Amino acid sequence: MPLHQYRRKRRLGGGAGQTPEPDDTRVRGDPRRRPTFVIQLHHASSRHYDFRLEMDGVLKSWAVPKGPSLRVGEKRLAVEVEDHPLSYATFEGDIPEGHYGAGHVEVFDQGTWACEGDPLQALAAGKIDFVLHGQRLAGGWKLVRTAMKGRQVQWLLIKRDDGEARDAEADDLLTAPMPKRAPAAKKRSAGKAVRSVPAARTTTRKADARWHACALQLHGARDTPYPRGFKPQLTDHRDSAPDGERWLHEIKWDGYRLLADLHDGEVKLRSRNGLDWTADFPEVVQAVRALPVRDARLDGELVVLDKKGRSDFAALQRVIDGSSKQPLRYIVFDLPGVAGVDISRAPLVERKALLKDLIGPAPGTLAFSEHVINHGPQVFDASGEAGFEGIVSKQVDAPYVNTRARSWVKVKHEDTDEFVIVGYTAPKGSRVGFGSLLLATPDKAGLRYVGRVGTGFDDESLRALLKALRPLAVKTPVLQLPVHVPFRAASVRWVTPVAVAEVAFRGWGKEGLLRQASFKRLRSDKQKEDLGMSTADAEAGGEVQITHPERVVFPKQKLRKGDVADYYQRMARWILPEIAGRPLSLLRCPDGVGKACFFQKHHGPGLGDAVHAVPLQQKSGREDYVYIDDTRGLLQLVQMNTLELHPWGATVADPEHPDRLVFDLDPGEGVSWAQVKAGARDVRDRLQQVGLKSFVRLSGGKGVHVVVPLQPKAGWDEAKAFCEAFAQAMALEQPDRYVATMSKAKRGGVIFIDWLRNTRGATSVCSWSLRARDSAGVAVPLRWEELARVSAADAFPMAKALARAKRLKGDPWQGIARLKQTLPRMDL
Repeated sequence: MPLHQYRRKRRLGGGAGQTPEPDDTRVRGDPRRRPTFVIQLHHASSRHYDFRLEMDGVLKSWAVPKGPSLRVGEKRLAVEVEDHPLSYATFEGDIPEGHYGAGHVEVFDQGTWACEGDPLQALAAGKIDFVLHGQRLAGGWKLVRTAMKGRQVQWLLIKRDDGEARDAEADDLLTAPMPKRAPAAKKRSAGKAVRSVPAARTTTRKADARWHACALQLHGARDTPYPRGFKPQLTDHRDSAPDGERWLHEIKWDGYRLLADLHDGEVKLRSRNGLDWTADFPEVVQAVRALPVRDARLDGELVVLDKKGRSDFAALQRVIDGSSKQPLRYIVFDLPGVAGVDISRAPLVERKALLKDLIGPAPGTLAFSEHVINHGPQVFDASGEAGFEGIVSKQVDAPYVNTRARSWVKVKHEDTDEFVIVGYTAPKGSRVGFGSLLLATPDKAGLRYVGRVGTGFDDESLRALLKALRPLAVKTPVLQLPVHVPFRAASVRWVTPVAVAEVAFRGWGKEGLLRQASFKRLRSDKQKEDLGMSTADAEAGGEVQITHPERVVFPKQKLRKGDVADYYQRMARWILPEIAGRPLSLLRCPDGVGKACFFQKHHGPGLGDAVHAVPLQQKSGREDYVYIDDTRGLLQLVQMNTLELHPWGATVADPEHPDRLVFDLDPGEGVSWAQVKAGARDVRDRLQQVGLKSFVRLSGGKGVHVVVPLQPKAGWDEAKAFCEAFAQAMALEQPDRYVATMSKAKRGGVIFIDWLRNTRGATSVCSWSLRARDSAGVAVPLRWEELARVSAADAFPMAKALARAKRLKGDPWQGIARLKQTLPRMDL
């Protein structure tokens, strides 16, 4: 029955009278949202329950005189009535006497529902087999059409035999108070809000106290709640799986990223973009609320699993659009906060151990993301044989950071990426919908065309995509096409660049276009702003206000404070893995280079809310050192006129065991650049002789750094002793080339191998940091084979460093994190 029946029955005898009921606007439900249901208790001339299911932009409705029964197989009469608008789902109030349906209306239950296949076809066939995810009713149900009496179409409402069935009926549930209504999700049609799930839980403040005490035992834990609304950590990409005991490996689940904030027993679910998904997944809300704590922050993936335990993205989309009854599973892989404790700085393996205890061993709607430590290549191969998309590898001691970081990397069995759709071409021959999609990716100039995708569609997806793209049509071109495209630009139907497509492809052609692209899916959970590393990272730090951006910082280069902030924001992806979660020394230059600058290592007021303090024991007592973990913190340091960043060789989670050693080759007067490079190679070769692999970095000043990664097992005293002995041995063997003492009187014509940076509390400049020198040089990491071609230690001023980072296809220090080397014996 169309909505004109609703409109007709609410008129007052042909007059202009109105009831408090919602208008009859017919709207199309959001295809990215699950269809809703509502049951309203209606105290009309004959008391009954109104049972309403969202279909095709309206609420299909039945009057159930006795209300639903929860007893298996018990049949309840359900009389089909006129369709209602979606806005009716939240209606409560009194319909005045003299109007159709006069009496009091109140919401009895509300949530989401799903059936197998097209619900309209099931309706027409007279049998709807469905599941409810509500606050009072859940599980499987049937509506079966039985008779036509006059104008009345009669159905039977029957409860399925499942775990939700019990000896009760709707009236029995009225004694339990309805829980507080949850806020409506953003950007939903009217009436699609649902109430929060009732707190059927036994959590007590005493239980929270136990988890609070457990959380505080983790390394780096802080006795303060982790922020609600936190941003997710994002992964970097690698072509091969890292190996070594410092890495754990999880399945890469193919679903939607989902963040959960449990606060004081109430749950909020969010997408990776911050969209409120609480109303859409009530079964997940209920499962999170059932945890044995009242406060937690969860990060995971929402999936639907097939019979072999693999995530099925297409099945997930069917569940969301209401055409599948398969159960959802929220696979949780991180826990940055719990029971009022911030554990984001704790090593990942410790967070995951606590998370596993919290969720429990039996997977249900909530499940723990299992992992394997070490053996990355073998895990990756096994994931391919089992039919998984790939793996996510994470450093076992890594903190949780709110940006993209190289401590989390994804490795996939095929090249896939996401691109924004900018247009489409017309179909040819017998094809329906369109011919191909035109794709682009964000770059500095706006959008760059990357090619077309014309395969991977069936007729249904072609029609559905065309239906989604038509409302986005624009007349003017969204971007400029290359001259060599094999179609006429005038034939393109341009669209507003907001829809994101995931595409599989076989690499890039010489013109910078995708090779053999095949469409996989639309990513409704992502936006254009999520594409490209610079865009995503810029968003993460965009809230920091940089005051006096016009202030000149590098006078000879005419670079201003705003240029410095822009550099660090664009380079955050590369810099943060070097400094996040490490105590820092900051070189601050309030009046720019050439004026008074000073080092700061202790935390103080005014640094910003994303600049954290970690108490570390010193000879004078415990002192608060500075550290950051995201782009926002980095830009807050820039706002406070920080130019150089000098991290410890250890993390705040384990400050007593270094995981990086640095040998700084500082040339004395009269030493040529060629000699410095030769000295770096000497240090590398000598380290190789004692079983240590090393990496090279230009200092951005005069010298070169040789960096040695370690497993954090040895203490600072052992590290210092090794580094001193190593430098002294080289100086004794070649005193005409090297010296191991700081005395300037002994450094003329030789290279000082500075080993003193490897003591507790000492620091060295990080990769990609600017240097507070006239040249505005950058400390740039290199591959060893690149060193020969570099003309100076400051060969990369800011602009050239940005250009190099943009050209890079991989980390110059590829493999540094998977090395599992330890200090050798002291027999140098």
